[in-house]
Amino acid sequence: MTTLKSKLQEDLNAAIKERDELRSSTLRLTLAAITKEEVAGKEKRVLSDDEVQKVITREAKKRREAAEAFAQGGRAEQAEREKAEGEVLATYLPKQLSDDELNEIVAQAVQEAKAAGAEGPRAMGAVMKIVNPKVAGQAEGGRVAAAVKKLLAG
Repeated sequence: MTTLKSKLQEDLNAAIKERDELRSSTLRLTLAAITKEEVAGKEKRVLSDDEVQKVITREAKKRREAAEAFAQGGRAEQAEREKAEGEVLATYLPKQLSDDELNEIVAQAVQEAKAAGAEGPRAMGAVMKIVNPKVAGQAEGGRVAAAVKKLLAG
């Protein structure tokens, strides 16, 4: 078992003992998603910490999107629950980059892409190839793409 997965399991056990319903249900769902990922495909495998991190990121994104949908649908109580679950998952993710840090990384990537001959809006793919490995897990793809578009257009 990976260290991150075992930490989730330990935290789940602690949450159950503390009768923390929010944490325990969130961690149960996340561990179920990790297990589902492990048994998907032709044969069972153990996920690395990076793969577990990707599953947690995906689950956190689902919570954010659900919270937005519930808020737009006028179901504030359900939206708050989804936000709270997202915050529980955020404790297991690396710290997100600030807008300034992200813009700085994107600006460097744009310079690299221009040096390699990519120009204008068509350079988007080249810049994304440079940026994505640098910000993996620290910024959502949509935020990165928006920052790249803004700098290429400006």
